[in-house]
Amino acid sequence: MILLQASTVPPGVALTVFAVVAVAAAILCWPRVGVVARVARLRRSSDRVLVEDALKALYHEEAAGRVPTVESLAGGLEVTRHAAHRIIERLAEGGLALAEHGRLALTPAGRAYALRMVRVHRLWERYLADSTGVAPAEWHEQAERLEHSLSEAEVDALSATMGHPRYDPHGDPIPTVTGELPLPTHRPLSALPAGSAVTIVHLEDEPREAFEQLLERGLTPGTRLRLLEVSPTEVRFRLDGREHALPPVVADQIAVEPLPDGDVLDERAHPRLSGLAPGASARVVRLSAACQGPERRRLLDLGVVPGTLITAEFASPGGDPVAYRIRGALIALRRTQADQIQVESAPTEAAS
Repeated sequence: MILLQASTVPPGVALTVFAVVAVAAAILCWPRVGVVARVARLRRSSDRVLVEDALKALYHEEAAGRVPTVESLAGGLEVTRHAAHRIIERLAEGGLALAEHGRLALTPAGRAYALRMVRVHRLWERYLADSTGVAPAEWHEQAERLEHSLSEAEVDALSATMGHPRYDPHGDPIPTVTGELPLPTHRPLSALPAGSAVTIVHLEDEPREAFEQLLERGLTPGTRLRLLEVSPTEVRFRLDGREHALPPVVADQIAVEPLPDGDVLDERAHPRLSGLAPGASARVVRLSAACQGPERRRLLDLGVVPGTLITAEFASPGGDPVAYRIRGALIALRRTQADQIQVESAPTEAAS
């Protein structure tokens, strides 16, 4: 006969196993802070982000005069057609959008929600441009991440801290609290006749590759230029005395307004302060329109305004930065900063 003897587990081991299981269950299932609760919140948050992104995408389609479709929404959100259908169902259930025969349309409630998201996005871009050192090419993507994080009260507070700006750094109008927007008066650069003197009022920041080409040429809202030629292969213009050419598909990202009657465009080629030789002096003509935010404020605080006399005193051993005498003070400026200052030659004298 074979006797089966029940194995016994030492009490200490049993207590340890029980403690581990209890802790694991608590980590997984504890209300509000457990893994399950956090995953559920993350999923709800992700769903909300998709809904808000969809509303914004539909708004931009309609604002451009296009009829949104399932396919265009899927492409804009970079999701599958099936996922786009599910998002549309959520919008319809919430009374935010209508779908009929594959065509989509925002309801009044959906348009109001979309305008709120546009407002938050553009306020964030304005903040990033004016109050941080974030590069212009990064403004849009950072605002895309930040726009879902604020309550309405926090959005109003953000606007108030900036003095309720009317435009974002790309020249897009910022919707008011009630969703009001000014009517656009600008036109694409290529739509004007050759020879036109214009001011840039808006730069489209998507796609990013095209936007970066505009930034490389020093283009920004407020920049003035002369349109020279529009052809099927390129759009040529003169800026600060230099000629530039862009492919039409990139130039179409630029929206402009003609200069007012009687306003004269300065087309002289002004050198940059960075080219000033040690011991030489020059007077400030203007700061580049591309110089924005904290960098622009710092230069203005230093007295770098039109007419200010600046003398290059000496360069550091490595050549960068360079010490300049500005209004009696010796100030070190990096080459990238001096490149933002357009000057004209002046007799060498004590800068004051």
